[in-house]
Amino acid sequence: MPSKKHRPEEIIGKLREAEVVLAQGATTAEACRRIAVSEQTYYRWRKEYGGLKTDQARRMKDLEKENVRLRRAISDLTLDKLILQEAARGNF
Repeated sequence: MPSKKHRPEEIIGKLREAEVVLAQGATTAEACRRIAVSEQTYYRWRKEYGGLKTDQARRMKDLEKENVRLRRAISDLTLDKLILQEAARGNF
């Protein structure tokens, strides 16, 4: 079964729904069935998104994407610099 990518807003909504089910006295397994995710996914989401508001989660994901983009740019520039240094020394 292909995995479905959930948006941060959806994840927070499902976590809130699970918390309501748990507050009503249900088990974690029942809450996970209700929101249609595995217990492992529930605990991973709770660790990452627990206590966040929707806009905070969206901002966090945007910052993570920007961070990846900047790291890639730095690695490209570092590689270019090393190539130019080696070419300048005549070791090619």
